[in-house]
Amino acid sequence: MGKKKTAFVCSECGAEFARWQGQCSECKAWNTVTEFRVPSVKSPPRSSAMAGYAGMVDAKVQTLDEVNLESLPRFSTGFKEFDRVLGGGVVPGSAILIGGSPGAGKSTVLLQTMCLLAESMNTLYVTGEESLQQVAMRAHRLGLPTNKLKTLAETNVETICQLALQEKPSIMVIDSIQVMHMSDVQSAPGSVSQVRESAAYLTRFAKQNQVAIIMVGHVTKDGSLAGPKVLEHCIDCSILLEGSSDSRFRTLRGNKNRFGAVNELGVFAMTGQGLKEVSNPSAIFLNRGEEQTPGSLVMVIWEGTRPLLVEVQALVDYSQLANPRRVTVGLEQNRLAMLLAVLHRHGGLQVSDQDVFVNVVGGVKVSETSADLALITALVSSFKNFSLDRQLVVFGEVGLGGEIRPVPSGQERLREAAKHGFKRAIVPNANKPKELIEGMEVIGVNSLSEALDALF
Repeated sequence: MGKKKTAFVCSECGAEFARWQGQCSECKAWNTVTEFRVPSVKSPPRSSAMAGYAGMVDAKVQTLDEVNLESLPRFSTGFKEFDRVLGGGVVPGSAILIGGSPGAGKSTVLLQTMCLLAESMNTLYVTGEESLQQVAMRAHRLGLPTNKLKTLAETNVETICQLALQEKPSIMVIDSIQVMHMSDVQSAPGSVSQVRESAAYLTRFAKQNQVAIIMVGHVTKDGSLAGPKVLEHCIDCSILLEGSSDSRFRTLRGNKNRFGAVNELGVFAMTGQGLKEVSNPSAIFLNRGEEQTPGSLVMVIWEGTRPLLVEVQALVDYSQLANPRRVTVGLEQNRLAMLLAVLHRHGGLQVSDQDVFVNVVGGVKVSETSADLALITALVSSFKNFSLDRQLVVFGEVGLGGEIRPVPSGQERLREAAKHGFKRAIVPNANKPKELIEGMEVIGVNSLSEALDALF
């Protein structure tokens, strides 16, 4: 018996070390280096190794225009919102990782998808966290067709792939990657080494056999995918299903996609019959009250390849504290602090003694800078207790010098706003369309003072 080799791997970046250390020297993360045993691999004889090289003479070098793309057509999942996030559908041989908090609906949406796909192709649903009876009970509760979907309760990756070779499915679901294990890896399921090796084995199986594999991944308490960072590097597409427990809406967001755009957004509604796709998400985020209140405004953000209308609300109130509060929900707090400084310097509005609360309605998380002008407008509206026009829409980036910078896809944003009945828009002057949009007045501004004069 030879001595078993051990290695120490960082669960954040995947860096390997000869011994344990408290801080990873690559990504500077603390307490992320864990130990795992390296499986012993016998080196083949020299003659067999040379024979392996001799068997590779059939491979040839090709230019990209010689590669046949028609042999890998995408196929639809049955959900247009799911296809949008994937870049137009599922690519055969791709490895997809879907994560989300417990109860978000990962298993539900995948079971719905697999039951729909089973009507037209060979599918396999592998569950390692639930029994087959539990999966069947959920399918019957959702009213899904169950006569063609093949299921398997197994956690050994080698056994799953052997059975998949016999069944020859076109798409396979692994629920979840954290409970899978390999026989030659001497560690518990869910550890860094097991997740790493299991995901790599499944990805190789998907590429070699042209089987699309969807793996379910758990998330940590801060919302990131659990397991080693190399898990996200080896797969082709990483998507995250988000949604709070008190909201009936779920958002499917693409974080990585080798076959489409990243940051693409799909919206679903949780119902008694499972997840239902929302074809017009702007309508649900614009469910406003009858009376227009100060500090409320509609902005147009860009998610992936489409515009989205959401409402931003701001509340500015006198503070009794020595350090007034700055609270944001759906927006970056540091961005708010910067915009308040710009508002003071170039807008002449002092809010250092005011509590500032900002909320994006519907649980949407806004990360792009096109919300700057709308946020400042909502803050001024709340501070002055002045209600804005219900048919007004605002977007634009605000620079530190008080200038209003253009944002991408301005024409598409305005058309989306006009489609929902908005009559007036305040936008950067560079985004002002050359041709008039029917039924909408578009005002272009170059500075923050111009914008505030046009609004107030």
